[in-house]
Amino acid sequence: MVNVAVVGVGGWGKNLARNYAQIPDARLKYICDLNPRALAACARLCPESAPTESFDRVLDDGEIDAVVVATTGETHYALCKKALEAGKDVFVEKPFVLDVAHAEELIALAEARGRILMVGHLLEYHPVVEKLRVLRESLGRIYYIYSQRLNLGTVREDENALWNFAPHDISVILYLLERTPTRVAATGQSYLQPGIEDVVFLTLYFGDEAMAHVHVSWLDPHKVRRMTIVGSEKMAVFDDLAPTEKLKVYDKGARVNTDYNSFAEYVSLRFGDITIPYLKMAEPLRLECEHFLACVRERRRPLSDGLDGLNVVRVLTAAQRSLKDNGAPVSLS
Repeated sequence: MVNVAVVGVGGWGKNLARNYAQIPDARLKYICDLNPRALAACARLCPESAPTESFDRVLDDGEIDAVVVATTGETHYALCKKALEAGKDVFVEKPFVLDVAHAEELIALAEARGRILMVGHLLEYHPVVEKLRVLRESLGRIYYIYSQRLNLGTVREDENALWNFAPHDISVILYLLERTPTRVAATGQSYLQPGIEDVVFLTLYFGDEAMAHVHVSWLDPHKVRRMTIVGSEKMAVFDDLAPTEKLKVYDKGARVNTDYNSFAEYVSLRFGDITIPYLKMAEPLRLECEHFLACVRERRRPLSDGLDGLNVVRVLTAAQRSLKDNGAPVSLS
């Protein structure tokens, strides 16, 4: 039995608390939040957990094995550091932290203390993304990826659309390509609040000419959660809002012929079948929580570990610099 405390139970945190309260081999001993209303609302969902506004009370309890941090991004570094120093394993929601140096420090601290450090890159645990990893070789050489994460939804005051939405897509892109970009460029605009971009267009460039484009916005008439992967042999579309058939694989492509007499022969197009792979669907958040608990019990490195979080923070930090410099590319080499 793993004893867990969830810190930050408003918004997304209450969903984490719900899952840990329901998983049989976990005990959600504490829910913690400085907001009394959020704490009371979550207490009604998790009546067997002790509500507290004191983070120190959580850390001082020797029974607590793991702390789940789901507070605002600017608080992640301080809370994670304090939890690791108290000897607790830590799961922290995205964005991991807001500074590359802070990410590196937390990774080193977790290693030195022998603690598990996991970042909440939820989509890496999505059954569709896992299937894409299996199918990746069949797609051939991946030319480019593009994603849209759009909505007319909650407008944040503490972070822009880049830091709020893009970690999901960036983490999946790096996970599928298994490498980090050499440079990034980003443009965006702040329409509702000065200095907080509501819409961002981000492009990632990789050393082998692969590229990825991420479009995020909370100021859009459409709710879209879609990613398209274009390979030399096949193409795939992941539509997370589709009620069924979330993944489609297109046996389509184009080839350049060296032996040709006309332009029509130079490039040949291939149109094949569209397949819908079988997927055993489960709630990605439940899978993510179960993975964290397994890593705590078995003392093994999480899929979305601190290094995974660091790589995403590096991209976000470079993208933020590019935003402030009117889209000028920023090197990550």
